[in-house]
Amino acid sequence: MRHKPCLTASDVQTMAAACRAEAEKHKWNVTIAITDEAGFLHYLERMEGAGPTSAEVAVAKAKTSAITRRPSKFWEDRIKDRPAFMNFPGVLQIQGGLPIMYEGECVGAIGVSGVQSHEDEQIAKAGIDALV
Repeated sequence: MRHKPCLTASDVQTMAAACRAEAEKHKWNVTIAITDEAGFLHYLERMEGAGPTSAEVAVAKAKTSAITRRPSKFWEDRIKDRPAFMNFPGVLQIQGGLPIMYEGECVGAIGVSGVQSHEDEQIAKAGIDALV
């Protein structure tokens, strides 16, 4: 039997607080989604002023990163050369999702939506940096 790390509720709260702090520091109104390694939601926060579609997009970015074990930006870049990847099932090809890697294992992902995609990713990275 193999043993692997997994996120705890405390880990999720630590990352969420770091994401929120990064967003507030820049006065960015975003939605923050944190999933487990299979892309199932652990946490969702739509900050005051974040657009209604940002909730669905943040979850999709996190799910994309969790199930593919890659930043969602990888897929955004990939479709530029191979448009057929737009049909890759269950993947949103927009920057702003990052896998949470711990001890060589994907334990979840963070997806953010609401500002420019590179800023969304900056917020997600702040959350991951708070954990590892």
